[in-house]
Amino acid sequence: MSREGIDLETSLGYLLKEASSALRVAMEEVLRPLGMSVTHYSCLELLAQRPGLSNSQLARGAFVTRQSMNVLLQALERDGYVARAAQPSVGKALPTRLTPRGRRSLLRATAAVRSVELRMVAGLSEADQAAALRILRSMVHALREPPGPADEAARG
Repeated sequence: MSREGIDLETSLGYLLKEASSALRVAMEEVLRPLGMSVTHYSCLELLAQRPGLSNSQLARGAFVTRQSMNVLLQALERDGYVARAAQPSVGKALPTRLTPRGRRSLLRATAAVRSVELRMVAGLSEADQAAALRILRSMVHALREPPGPADEAARG
């Protein structure tokens, strides 16, 4: 009997998606009491590390659409977490920055998210954690690179 499809027990892609889903659920659980979602937190974290990002850059960094990020930024601006220039300095982009309230909120959220990440890697040695980072970065790089001639030949 021929079996088609992917064996979910041994599929690395499926396991990565399962891990991603479990991580998101755990992060949502610790962020919810702070009045945040994962996307809200991601936006604040990106702005803290890269001040002045545009809506499009934030959307890419938080893995959401530009429209979703625009709605979030409007809410964050209304609630005093971020400030945006009234006029773009260059082009059409309106750079966004954290306000003092946004920074305070981010400090609490970062501690909560760090606790989730520590729980996630609690069973791994430092060497295993470093190897996991290296392997995951390599996978991301491989998927973002355009396929080469060898890849195309392997497909058929």
